[in-house]
Amino acid sequence: MKRTLIQNASIISVDPALGNLDGADLLIEGTRIAAVGHDLPSDGAEIVDGRGTIVMPGMIDTHRHLWQTVLRNIAADWTLSQYFAGVRVQLGGHFRPEDVYAGNLAGAYEALNGGVTTVLDWSHNMNTPEHADAAVEALKATHGRFVMCYGNSNDEWLPVSDRPTNAADARRVRAQHFSSDDQLVRMGMALRGPQYATKDVTLDDWALARELGVLISVHVGDGAWGRDRPVAWLAENGLLGPDVVCAHCNSLADDEFRIMADSGCSAAMTPEIEMQMGHGWPATRRLLDVGMAPSLGIDIATCNSGHLFQVMRTVLLVERAFAHADAARRGETLDEQLPVSTKDAIEFATINGAKALRLDHRIGSLTPGKDADVVQLRADGIEMAPMNNAAGAVVLAGHPGLVDSVWVAGRRVKSGGRLVGVDERKVVQQVDRSRDFVLARAGVEQGGRFHPAGY
Repeated sequence: MKRTLIQNASIISVDPALGNLDGADLLIEGTRIAAVGHDLPSDGAEIVDGRGTIVMPGMIDTHRHLWQTVLRNIAADWTLSQYFAGVRVQLGGHFRPEDVYAGNLAGAYEALNGGVTTVLDWSHNMNTPEHADAAVEALKATHGRFVMCYGNSNDEWLPVSDRPTNAADARRVRAQHFSSDDQLVRMGMALRGPQYATKDVTLDDWALARELGVLISVHVGDGAWGRDRPVAWLAENGLLGPDVVCAHCNSLADDEFRIMADSGCSAAMTPEIEMQMGHGWPATRRLLDVGMAPSLGIDIATCNSGHLFQVMRTVLLVERAFAHADAARRGETLDEQLPVSTKDAIEFATINGAKALRLDHRIGSLTPGKDADVVQLRADGIEMAPMNNAAGAVVLAGHPGLVDSVWVAGRRVKSGGRLVGVDERKVVQQVDRSRDFVLARAGVEQGGRFHPAGY
C-alpha cells in the first residue's frame, strides 16, 4: 500500500473535530486519509514538504456542463435568452461524439488543475448513444471524480419540450458504464423538469431516473421561467427528495425554499452565471434561512470562470454587499460579524457539495477514513505571503496557478503545478479542432462578435 506523508502544512480540515492546524501533517495510505495531526511518524512513506503550503479537501462542483468547454467565452456578453438561441438552436446540434469528448476532457482537466476533484457533469447534449459513450470515456480518462448526469439530446432540450428521454439508451449507459456505484465516475440523471419540459414528460423522466437508482439534478428558479412554482409542482407530484439536487433556485417563491428543506433535497448555486444572465440574485441567504447547505458550481464555460476560487469570492462578496446595504437602509453599519465568513465559503465548496452529491461519507473533509481527495496550494509567494489566515487566503486570493498538487482517492493527478501524465498542448489542440468544426458547421465566424437573437 502506497503511503504519502505531507509534513508541516497549514491544514484546513473542514472537520469540526479537527479544525484548522498549523505546521501539521497528513498521511495518505492507499486511497484513504489515514491520519491528520502533528509529528506523524513517516515509517517509510513518501515525504511531501508542506512548508509554506495550505492543504485542504478537494473542492466539489455540483453543477457544470463540461461539454460546453468547446464554446468557452463565446457567450461573454449574452443574455439567457441569447444563450438558448445560440447554444441550443445554432450550435449544440452540430457536436459530434469527438467534440463532446474534447469538451469533457478539457473541462475535467481544467477542474483538476484548479483543485476541483469532483464535478457533477450536467451532460445534456446526448445526440446519439456514441455521444453518451464519449462523455463517459473522457471523464474516466482523467482519473478525477465525477457524477455524470445523463441528459437529453440537443433537440429534446429545446424548451418547452414534449419529447421523451431516450430511456433505452439511459438504461444501456447505466448497465454498460455504471454497473457499480463504487467507482470514481458514477451515473446521475440531468432532468429538464417542469420549466423546460411538459408535465407528462417530467413525470416519465423522474420515473426513469428512480428506476435506475441514480442522483437527479434539475434546473429550478433560473430567471423568469422559474417563477411558475416549479418546486411546489415537483413536491405536489412526489418528485422531490434526498436524491434531488435543485440547481440555481434564484427566482423561487419564499415558501418553495421551505418545501425544499422539508423534502431533504439539496441546492447548487452558480452565482457568476446567475448574475450575468439574469437568473436572479444568488439564493445563499434564503437557503441558509431554512437550514439548507448551499453548494457551488461553475455551470458553463461559455461566459464565466472555470474555478471555484472565483465562485467562493463571488458568493461571499454578494452576501456581504447585501448585508451592508440592508444596514445602511436602517441607518446603521455592520460593526460586528459579517453574514458569510471565509470558513463558510470553503464549506460551500467542499463538505456541502459532498452532502449534495450524497458522498459526504467519502469526501468533502480531511477526515481520517475518508477518501484522500486532497489539494495543496502554495502560500509562500508574493500573492499570499505573509499568510495570517489560511481560510482567508484560499477564498480571497486563491486561483488555479497556486494549486501545486492534487490527489484523488490517493492518486496524485497534479504535482509541482502540472497535471501528471497529461499532454496539455494536445488537449488544447483537440478542443480547438472541435471548436473550429462546430462553428464552421453552424456558419459562425471564429473570433467574431456572435450575438444571436433571443430564443
